[in-house]
Amino acid sequence: MKNYIKLFTASTLLILSSCSNDFLETAPVTEKVTENFYKTPKDAFEGLVSVYDVLQQVGGWADLQMITEEASDNCFGGFGTADGAGALDWDRFLYGSDLEMNNPIWQTCYKGIYRANILLENLDKVNWGTDTALKTKYEAEARFLRAHFHFELARIFGDIVALDHTIKTEELYSPRVAPEVTYALIANDLKFAAANLGTENYSQPENPNYGRITKWAAEAYLAKAFLFYTDYYNKTDLAGVVTKAEAVTSINDVVNTSGHALIADYSRLWLAASLANYAGEGNTEMVWAVRYNSSGKGDWGLHEGNRLSVLIAPRGGNIGPYASGWGGCPVTPSLYNAYENGDTRRDATIINFAGEGLDFDPAPNKRDQRQFTGYSWKKYCPITNAAGEAIVTANGGNFQIDNYEDYAVIRFADVLLMAAELNLGTNVGYAKTCLDRVRDRAFKNAAHRVPVAITSIMNERRLELALEGQRYFDLIRQSPEVAKAAIDNVNSDSQFNVTFRTETLGWFALPQSQIILSNGSIKQNPGW
Repeated sequence: MKNYIKLFTASTLLILSSCSNDFLETAPVTEKVTENFYKTPKDAFEGLVSVYDVLQQVGGWADLQMITEEASDNCFGGFGTADGAGALDWDRFLYGSDLEMNNPIWQTCYKGIYRANILLENLDKVNWGTDTALKTKYEAEARFLRAHFHFELARIFGDIVALDHTIKTEELYSPRVAPEVTYALIANDLKFAAANLGTENYSQPENPNYGRITKWAAEAYLAKAFLFYTDYYNKTDLAGVVTKAEAVTSINDVVNTSGHALIADYSRLWLAASLANYAGEGNTEMVWAVRYNSSGKGDWGLHEGNRLSVLIAPRGGNIGPYASGWGGCPVTPSLYNAYENGDTRRDATIINFAGEGLDFDPAPNKRDQRQFTGYSWKKYCPITNAAGEAIVTANGGNFQIDNYEDYAVIRFADVLLMAAELNLGTNVGYAKTCLDRVRDRAFKNAAHRVPVAITSIMNERRLELALEGQRYFDLIRQSPEVAKAAIDNVNSDSQFNVTFRTETLGWFALPQSQIILSNGSIKQNPGW
């Protein structure tokens, strides 16, 4: 068995595949194989880029952000009245119209894990000369990304097959492992990254390293993993690897030392909310983001653009400053109404068609919008230019695949709210200060502060991080019962009825193809 590496230009530098050529005694002339590729630091860098490249491939149809916002109390399913029922299944916790509905996340995350493991297993083959620090840096970035892909899988599916190496033939039917095994791998990888990356802050305009992993991203991610694991599984530490005191130290270090900060105006974080006043993607609040751009110019084989944007944009044509999309995941009235008067985040997060004087007719012979609520995503929505044309198409791109707004994985506001939560039991004053900073920015004054408690922190997380792929996990980590109380919706119009099924324990259905391929070693999740 030989792992072949095909070299390309631009972002997709490496595509790794497997091929059997037992008769071949020499390396191919036109292709490089893993066994002879990794020789120089440049080779290692190309391998690292191939791991980062998978991040862009996760976004789009059936990605984590889309399906978990749809599954939460923030959104319904939406799309068009003629679209298949499958688009509603995540919202209604159904499984049957598409048994592969969750396969994109499964396949893409394991692709990222595979690429990270290939790189990690070959770093020792590289001639680093005297620059061993560069080897450690690449290892830290690759291990962070491996942890990230494992964490995404574990939050969606529960028990998974954790892989700290490329699998051998005899391991093809490996069973899923207990959560403590997966999270121990995640924790150790994140600890290594935090300990071995420098103190650089890449969140600066035009910084060429913006989007790369930093010490601060690793420390913040460690706290995020700690909170989810200890809450959901009712544990006191992160898989025996990270204590609560260590998690507190990590998150406080990001708050106090990283140089990251809140920008003054919440709306400037989001392109459609601020337009010409947009702060830009390299702003100081972005601790870590998945970078997108419009350089693909309509090439579906590339994954340069943000493919979620078109899914959630207003259906049926451009309207006002907002470019056209497919009308997926319409925002629930409960989210819109959860914001208090004066909270600037509401109108920066959500399009209120009537409130903004936009004539949106959802009728089938008009815009054909299913589950119309009057509200849509403003975050990540593509925009039009002064002539009313979508900017991405005006610049030669495809409106479906070339949108360019980065996905904020961890913002400094999230860091502050995690710090408030983790410090709640030991340093209430510090926890209160962190919570106050978020609310003061939201209202642009200090008159709307609230007592610090787990309920107020969780409510703040919903309002601050709405439509950013956080809400569903914040619900299920408290308990399936808490999730059900928030998500269940009974309406006189049955199209909006939603029933969260606690028997699923909050986990999504495994792709049927993966169960079949496992040869019986993997069973379907409970409730599916």
